[in-house]
Amino acid sequence: MTGAMVNLSNFAERQTPQFRVLSDRQCQELYLAALECLSRVGVIVNQVEACQLLASAGARVEANRAYIPPHIIQDALTAVPRTFPLWGHDGVHPIQVANERVYFGPGPTCTYYQDPETGERRKSRRGDAATTARVVDALPNLDYAMSLSMFDDVRPVLSPVYEFSEMIANTGKPIVAWANDTATLQDIYRIAVAVAGGEQALQRRPIFAYFANYESPLRHGEKQVANLLWAAEHGIPIVYLGGPSVGLESPVTGASGLVIHLAAALSGLAIIQLKRRGAPMVIGGLPTPMDLRTARPSYGAPETDLYVAAAAELARYLGVPFMGTAGASESKQLDAQAGVEIALQILTSALSGACLVHDVGFLDCADIGSPSLLVFADEVISMVKRFMRGVEVSRESIMLDLIEKVGPAGYFVAEPQSVALCRQEIWTPGLLDRDPYVIWEQKGGNSLEDRVKEKLRKILSTHRPPPLPEGAAEAIQALLAQAESRYQ
Repeated sequence: MTGAMVNLSNFAERQTPQFRVLSDRQCQELYLAALECLSRVGVIVNQVEACQLLASAGARVEANRAYIPPHIIQDALTAVPRTFPLWGHDGVHPIQVANERVYFGPGPTCTYYQDPETGERRKSRRGDAATTARVVDALPNLDYAMSLSMFDDVRPVLSPVYEFSEMIANTGKPIVAWANDTATLQDIYRIAVAVAGGEQALQRRPIFAYFANYESPLRHGEKQVANLLWAAEHGIPIVYLGGPSVGLESPVTGASGLVIHLAAALSGLAIIQLKRRGAPMVIGGLPTPMDLRTARPSYGAPETDLYVAAAAELARYLGVPFMGTAGASESKQLDAQAGVEIALQILTSALSGACLVHDVGFLDCADIGSPSLLVFADEVISMVKRFMRGVEVSRESIMLDLIEKVGPAGYFVAEPQSVALCRQEIWTPGLLDRDPYVIWEQKGGNSLEDRVKEKLRKILSTHRPPPLPEGAAEAIQALLAQAESRYQ
């Protein structure tokens, strides 16, 4: 070919690396199987209003078991928004929830917490959600906050309310919150209203989403569904996530686990859209293989990464925003095992295009929340983000004129046109070590774990989150006291 070089390549169409676990035909087969499962097998719905909504739409409801025909699911899929925003209270950290836009954050409800000072495993307690939120606020590659804890030193039913109050005071980024019952969800909503400046302001710019789990296999719990209905009625974005332990709560094949996950998720979606058509919602999937020695779900297994990526593809195929999982390890501490497991998870999650990716910072099968792992995962996410930018192929990036100017056997390290792109093109680590041995030794010979601990200490001693609006802190304390008074 002669003449001017055209801007060929597939860069404009597909500028990031991609992979597929499922073909479109396989997605179709799994979706059709999920529809058949809902109409033949049905789902348990332990909530009266939800059963009534399904029955009025044409489902056959026998006691608490609903057999849902395809048209209800298909209608719900046309109603759910493909995208919606979440805001931080400082107004500078919005995220647009949509598949292919990948955002990372921690997970919730860890019974234990890795103490940031001592590194010990101890029961979660007040202050841990504040620590998590401040670390998230300081780390550039974490996009939203979850509590990474479940307090052991407060009234158990109010743990999510205290967690939310700490998070909103310690990060300007969006928050994903959970709740025990509708009363605690209402407490969280009132706190958000106080910080946002009123209900209308919160409706315009929602600063939190409500997170709930469906039960496997094929069950919707009473309190969780009641919360979902209340959230939908009040315009709170919803994340509804679950997934079977494959081999225990589904047959041992990945395909069967995906069908059970999808049937449960879509039936939950239908309930919410019947309550309020157009309610913003994310479905989530965490099908995990049963560990063959302990029967526990295995977050660190390669099958988990495979199943979650496949679930993300199913959601994308159906046009529904999806929450995935990454940054979680079966290890009990930050070590080589944790590094291997979270790196593979974060890469596959980014490649799958899941819009929200949670559980960053989990250790020991989601039992330990680790702020140290958050810090390390931020570095891994940064690496993966650079990988996902791919290789731009265009006339400007090929730089043939510069190659001609320098010529054979020349060097480009001093050429301004090339040097100007160095930081954009070449990723520079913040925690990983690239120094020669002698230089590393001169700097103290610190391990990766040492560098992570030092960065965590620096964040907790120097980082200051954006302040709450005037009067919000006092309003939060009054709302916490009001919540406590219900149980006096």
